Amino acid sequence: MYDCGKIAIIGGGSWATAIAKIVVQHTHHIGWYMRRDDQIEDFKRLTHNPSYLTSVHFNIKEIEFSSDLNKIVEAYDTLVFVVPSPYLKNHLKKLKVRLKDKFIVTAIKGIVPDENLICTEYFNQVFDVPHDNLACIGGPSHAEEVALERLSYLTVGCSDMEKAQSFADILNSQFIKTKTSTDVIGIEYSSVLKNVYAIAAGICNGLKFGDNFQAVLIANAVQEMARFLNTVHPIERNVYDSVYLGDLLVTGYSNFSRNRVFGTMIGKGYSVKSAQMEMEMIAEGYFGTKCMKEINRHWHVNMPILDAVFNILYERIAPQIEIKLLTDSFR
Repeated sequence: MYDCGKIAIIGGGSWATAIAKIVVQHTHHIGWYMRRDDQIEDFKRLTHNPSYLTSVHFNIKEIEFSSDLNKIVEAYDTLVFVVPSPYLKNHLKKLKVRLKDKFIVTAIKGIVPDENLICTEYFNQVFDVPHDNLACIGGPSHAEEVALERLSYLTVGCSDMEKAQSFADILNSQFIKTKTSTDVIGIEYSSVLKNVYAIAAGICNGLKFGDNFQAVLIANAVQEMARFLNTVHPIERNVYDSVYLGDLLVTGYSNFSRNRVFGTMIGKGYSVKSAQMEMEMIAEGYFGTKCMKEINRHWHVNMPILDAVFNILYERIAPQIEIKLLTDSFR
């Protein structure tokens, strides 16, 4: 069985904190890169993340904190990247240590802007990390519920199934059930698209559409997702598995979903800028919408929900008008 070695978390947000909680319970030691020294010092003093999931306490003796990315990358074998996708490039600009020989796990549910690449492809093309050293984490998994130890299901995707299983075993616990998959591309794209569809669900919520329409919206969203995945990566997959449909459902319906909250604000009449200023966390679907629109210019998949969200967020078309046109296309 593959040995994941020493594991480090890259990122200081809520999902990074939740994953760190899971991993350190198994390994009793992690490295943890955070950008800001003051956040690290507050964490050590309080024994919890001062900004996110503050109810989750850690044994500080089990953590090596550092704001030096190169130090962490050099010292650890498996690197779990959990930073917002818009900031990934800026974090990696500091990197002088090569990533090629590391096992990279991305828990980022987004696309690298400007590059329009899912994260594993970005690590492969820019840093020459081979595909069998690249993995992703997917599935319906709000950080808040993981922190509360509510039962959650995660899927680890990797072309090397032995590595996928080894990391899945580390995540497995009384409150986390895991499975493995080789569909890295499908998992990553579905993780991006479900954020876009959650914004659509939020917009419709803000416009006072009811549960009946929300069900129709999500039913059409999973069909749209399947069309795209089967076009860009045509393999045999069950889009109704939890890593695809399950993640879409929880992100579209849950009050923990920042993308749904963002969409609800847009539906209520907030501008994009005012909604972003009021939210304390990043709605990755905003950035993912533009990236997916640009990617789909190559594939030409019929994606009316993606198009509607793009028109509302980037073309400034009134939500009432755009959603009305969308409803006319549903059956």
